[in-house]
Amino acid sequence: MNDYLIKGHITKSLLLFSIPMILGNLLQQLYNIADTFIVGQYIGSHALAAVGSSFTLMTFLTSIILGLCMGSGILFSMLYGAHKEDQMKTSFFVSFVGIGILTIILEIICFIFIHPILSFLHIPSDIYKDTYDYTMIIFIGLFFTFLYNYFSSILRALGDSKTPLLFLAIATIINIILDIYFIVSLNMSVSGAALATIIAQGISAFGLMIYVFITQKRILPTRKHCYYDKDIFKKIKDYSLLTCVQQSVMNFGILMIQGLVNSFGVITMSAFAAAVKIDSFAYMPVQDFGNAFSTFIAQNKGANQEERIQQGLKSAIIISSLFCLFISFIVFTFAKQLMLIFIKPQEVVIIMQGIEYLRIEGICYMGIGCLFLLYGYYRGVGKPGISVVLTIISLGTRVVLAYMLAPIFGTYAIWWAIPIGWFLADITGIIYGIRKEKWSIH
Repeated sequence: MNDYLIKGHITKSLLLFSIPMILGNLLQQLYNIADTFIVGQYIGSHALAAVGSSFTLMTFLTSIILGLCMGSGILFSMLYGAHKEDQMKTSFFVSFVGIGILTIILEIICFIFIHPILSFLHIPSDIYKDTYDYTMIIFIGLFFTFLYNYFSSILRALGDSKTPLLFLAIATIINIILDIYFIVSLNMSVSGAALATIIAQGISAFGLMIYVFITQKRILPTRKHCYYDKDIFKKIKDYSLLTCVQQSVMNFGILMIQGLVNSFGVITMSAFAAAVKIDSFAYMPVQDFGNAFSTFIAQNKGANQEERIQQGLKSAIIISSLFCLFISFIVFTFAKQLMLIFIKPQEVVIIMQGIEYLRIEGICYMGIGCLFLLYGYYRGVGKPGISVVLTIISLGTRVVLAYMLAPIFGTYAIWWAIPIGWFLADITGIIYGIRKEKWSIH
């Protein structure tokens, strides 16, 4: 177990802990980017639109599982900071069983209601079959997503963010190799991309689970810890469900935007599919830094180190702001070159729509960077409900503005609605922090 988050140099500790998480999630994005690149280059724009629509749907479903795992991880971090190992072991059992059951139920619901889900997303008839084939296979991987994120959350709660990165790196390499084999060699179309993804997910999930059971025996529950504890269940419910709501509401907003985008046709869908991958890849580091910051806050909260929390907040703001300024410059300046990674040069209309999206989002990354820090802070201090409120503000703004103004101003209104939602949520979260959390503005 590592104590550097509650004892070491603050800025150094935050960077050492967050960098493996950032690299891990960037690799996880390569799952989808590999699919997008190979599908776009070797199958065509219709298949790319199908995979793009499925990506948004899977991001939403994954966010439900991720939120549950992150919430239990925050509780683990607090218990670890407070050196309450027996409660940690009971929490391990209760949360693993509970989240595992919920994941299985979610999978069953997805298989049963696949057609209504695709209808809700306004999937055009000419890509409906490809979208259906891709999602039906991808749904199988939801349980693998649970296993990987659950055991990753446990290790990160203990200060180990490097091991999940290692298993994810192996899975990413396997995914890319299988993508090429299934799509290019076997001509399996979008089904091959989906199959490659779930095989890679399964390898990383079971590999990480076995690693934890072999190397972390001291945190594993024994027979005496395997029981239903009402107080621990309540804590897990409070943290996990609220974090789940925050994560899923955030991505439900993206899902609703995807449905609106789909109504503009395959060209806009293809542009959005490629641009969103670039966009997600660009701001993913600040999202992961926010998650790492949440663990830092939670451990220090458990150890009653309030002054260290305030110092950590200042360091986190500086780090996040510098990165956002840098990545904004890159995305805005090289938007065309980034689109050409996924789209063939002759697809001029698709490329131009993607550039428009990237330049609008790109100049506003400070907004999303600040919002992820706010999410991380409020989860870490035990107020995940505030994160939910901020997410609803961000979501509500983007959805309302997009649906109201898109019929008048077209896709331009959709793209601008997203950062406007970020900034309104930022203002709310900062005002609450100054008034209720007694943040220093000096």
